[in-house]
Amino acid sequence: MEVLTIKKVVGKHVYGELYECDPGILMNEKDLVEIVKKAAEIGGFTLLDVKAWKINPGVSVVGIVLESHISIHTWPEFAFATVDVYTCGNKGDPVKAYKHIVHALKAKRHTLRVASRDYEDN
Repeated sequence: MEVLTIKKVVGKHVYGELYECDPGILMNEKDLVEIVKKAAEIGGFTLLDVKAWKINPGVSVVGIVLESHISIHTWPEFAFATVDVYTCGNKGDPVKAYKHIVHALKAKRHTLRVASRDYEDN
């Protein structure tokens, strides 16, 4: 008798655009790093590292979490940011992490999309 082993990858990608954010926060590299750290904590993820790059006047921040990554890219001159929270596995809540970033950047409106990144091999 043959035994089937089902292999599955669980992934969730939460992403969107944030409008009418606080431009002062969007250009502050230190604040954005702290926002990503707190988002990882609120989401229940294991933070491995955070890197930030000042791209005048904006900033790009990537937090590497054991479960995948959190990123923020900003355009303060447009009071605009894009955010991605991508997780592999069932640990944590990427929507909570995303919503923390929306609140921390003081976005007056935003989009929120959720995409499944699952894969099953049977």
